[in-house]
Amino acid sequence: MTIEYLKKATPPQAAIDSATSETVERLLADIQKNGREAVEKYARDFDGWHGDIVVGEDDFAKASKALSQGTKDDIAFAHARVKDFAQRQRESLHEFEVELISGLIAGQKLIPVNTAGCYVPGGRYAHAASAIMSVCTAKVAGVPNIVATSPGHKEAGVNPAILHTMKLCGADTVLALGGVQGIAAMAFGLYSPKPADVIVGPGNRFVAEAKRTLFGRIGIDVVAGPTESAIIADDTADVNLVAADLAGQAEHGPDSPVWLYTSSRELGMKVIELMPSVIAALPELARNAATAAWRDYGEVVLVGSREEMVEVSDQYAPEHLQVFAKDLDWWLANLTNYGSLFLGEETTVAYGDKCAGPNHILPTRGAARYSGGLSVGKFIKTVTYQRLTRGASREVGQVAARISRLEGMEGHARTGDIRLKKYYPHEAFELGTLAGHQH
Repeated sequence: MTIEYLKKATPPQAAIDSATSETVERLLADIQKNGREAVEKYARDFDGWHGDIVVGEDDFAKASKALSQGTKDDIAFAHARVKDFAQRQRESLHEFEVELISGLIAGQKLIPVNTAGCYVPGGRYAHAASAIMSVCTAKVAGVPNIVATSPGHKEAGVNPAILHTMKLCGADTVLALGGVQGIAAMAFGLYSPKPADVIVGPGNRFVAEAKRTLFGRIGIDVVAGPTESAIIADDTADVNLVAADLAGQAEHGPDSPVWLYTSSRELGMKVIELMPSVIAALPELARNAATAAWRDYGEVVLVGSREEMVEVSDQYAPEHLQVFAKDLDWWLANLTNYGSLFLGEETTVAYGDKCAGPNHILPTRGAARYSGGLSVGKFIKTVTYQRLTRGASREVGQVAARISRLEGMEGHARTGDIRLKKYYPHEAFELGTLAGHQH
């Protein structure tokens, strides 16, 4: 494969960040020991929040009143799309029961977790859409108890749009907590009837590290890194749309990678030429983030064919992947590693981020090679069961005993022996030996 970097990322050299993990471990240990007292101290220290941690009905009413009807209609539109898509995901999962051999019944059940925790960021941006993606999806999955949390800021509290959205989506308990203390409060069940079985949602590096540290005690969606976006473009792509979409995703943060894979040198060079002016036209907060992201993490990769573009893209395994190229069905059939795919110039990542329907909580840092994004399946346990007749136990028991002894596990073997002896006392069976495992 022949590739050429028209622009190569030059991320700043950073020392190994042991400080984040050390800070998170210290906070988690304190919260586990001192519970609500520690949580409320960190809410004051980190967010300046001195109010109640559990959001009450009056707070929801106040938040809803603060929003215009147009804003509430937009949130309702996004909620309807995400809910519809999640319901179709849920319908695609099936329970079943099958008779594998005569008398051996096996089945699959789908059981929602008892409690889900949903973290909704509220720092640089107010991520109302993230409340829909996590809370609504958990609700559709059938989770009976949903705890959601977002930072409470000084006197303002939780962002009104986030509060309104959490209520609309069906959160049972809402907390005014951010950061490690928000994750810990859900994991330890400090303000809810039960601890969370699974915690989902994006956040800063402290939130991501808290989820990683607690994984095992709880389930998580992904250990999320900075948002990534890539575009595949051939010579038919509209260069202005490509540049706008790259800049739009770069505003997520100064370390958010944006990548372009193209078979057109002319298009690639034109994008590089346009990006500074497109970024300069953004408001200051977005402009500062996008400037650093494009400068340090932006790449433009020139390749010779669409097959090579697929190969390059699959190596990167981007969180978001847009395709501005001919024959969209071909790309859909051949691309394999991405969090979510956006086909054609008529769509863009922002549509998926906000209101199109598919979930926007997606794998980063190459995790799309082995994982998809958040779905109803994250909140559902796929469990199995078995039931045997005596006739089936006769057939399965002999094989199980022999394999157990082949592996040196006599105790396992004897659980089959005893049943065969009980059910068929006058029959002799070949039950294997421990040969090769006796020392």
